[in-house]
Amino acid sequence: MRAAWRVADVRAAERALMATLPAGTLMQRAAGGLAGHCARLLAERGGGVYGARVLLLVGSGDNGGDTLYAGARLAGRGAAVSALLLAPERVHQGGLAALRAAGGRIVDGLPDRADLVLDGIVGIGGSGGLREPAARLVAGLPGLTGRSGDRPPVVAVDVPSGVEVDTGDVPRSVGLPSTVTADLTVTFGCLKPALVVGPAAPRAGRVELVDIGLGPWLRGTPAVRVTEWSDVSDWWPRLGPEEEKYSRGVVGLATGSATYPGAAVLSVGGAVAGPTGMIRYAGGARAEVLRRYPSVVAADRVTEAGRVQAWVCGSGLGTDDAAATELRCVLAAPVPVVLDADALTLLVDGSMAERLRERDAPIVVTPHDREYARLCGEPPRDRVAAALQLATWMNAVVLLKGDRTVVATPDGQAFANPTGTPALATAGTGDVLAGLLGSLLAAGLPAERAAAAAAYLHGLAGQEAARRGPVVAADVAAALRRVIARLPR
Repeated sequence: MRAAWRVADVRAAERALMATLPAGTLMQRAAGGLAGHCARLLAERGGGVYGARVLLLVGSGDNGGDTLYAGARLAGRGAAVSALLLAPERVHQGGLAALRAAGGRIVDGLPDRADLVLDGIVGIGGSGGLREPAARLVAGLPGLTGRSGDRPPVVAVDVPSGVEVDTGDVPRSVGLPSTVTADLTVTFGCLKPALVVGPAAPRAGRVELVDIGLGPWLRGTPAVRVTEWSDVSDWWPRLGPEEEKYSRGVVGLATGSATYPGAAVLSVGGAVAGPTGMIRYAGGARAEVLRRYPSVVAADRVTEAGRVQAWVCGSGLGTDDAAATELRCVLAAPVPVVLDADALTLLVDGSMAERLRERDAPIVVTPHDREYARLCGEPPRDRVAAALQLATWMNAVVLLKGDRTVVATPDGQAFANPTGTPALATAGTGDVLAGLLGSLLAAGLPAERAAAAAAYLHGLAGQEAARRGPVVAADVAAALRRVIARLPR
């Protein structure tokens, strides 16, 4: 599992590492890795490094130095490298000298043509978004043309300039852009939160990590960990020859209603894709569920459903008195529960706070941003901090849904999901996610692993469904089974 680290931790690790190395070694490692990734990108785009026109946008400090030294290496391989200095009086002098010695030149404004642009304006020490004249220069980048006549790719150096590095937030702006939007970000030593969470993450494009030897010097707790396929594979329950339907886990779903039967069908579809051996359904859509999934054991109410190892409650349940009664019954069960959609709405007035406090078994809540705001009263600008705050307040694992879904635990752990896709922004996909999550809990996974794995696989299913055309929630449920089939058994 990869990890992203806060700026203060990165700076401390850099200082400790640099104390053991000759001066300039760390910058040369970074520049060498950056130049290598730029060369590969130019080769992917056709034509390679020789003769390519490379534009460097250079700010002050070490980030500008990394950019200049990388430009010097590209110039040494035959690229025509130009540097636009945004703060000439504070430019990294060693990097500037190296660029000039390699044949690079200094320019006063944006050229008409470029095959590659390096964003070395602001590094991890920046905050508050781009300011003039940088914002105006970045606004002009789409007007450049490259070898093929298309816009040249932009490579961000360490992080896209202007993003809030520790939170992944993007400063609001009117007119001119507040951040760079990159096609590739080459980051040094470790991931940073802005590359994996929040609205900044999509602006990083593809992220490549250059190992500069920083790992052993990072101390403390990462800001956020990033789930990977290998993690999900390791966590996934393995089937033995002695397994039967009850030992694999039984998941109960109190979802859907006569008004919203589709939510029941979709949540059951998510559970069917999971590892449990049996599904019990309780609610007003039993006829629709049985028509689609005849193996499900269905009842009208939670109290009639029988024993389960985990409950999923809320998707399409409604918010009337009958729905509140079902939620209370679910919370009274001594098993892990997933609270989604309408169940969260029923919690807003605080009337069930005592039942939540009385529970010993794990709770996972799955709000999107608007539901989070109803629970906490403010929109989550810092998504990791917001999820951690709610996790502490509710003593629950929080799965804060979004393009970069965040999973947070009451003891301060946070996980970011890298597989999210805008294709999942359609009605019913959250119902599928809730069903899968409940199945993982019933199979015995700890709540934080179940939430992280469910978000990861749900994202992959959304990606796979999107490759076949416009996505509806039923497509995601079907794709989920194909994705999970690739896991080791």
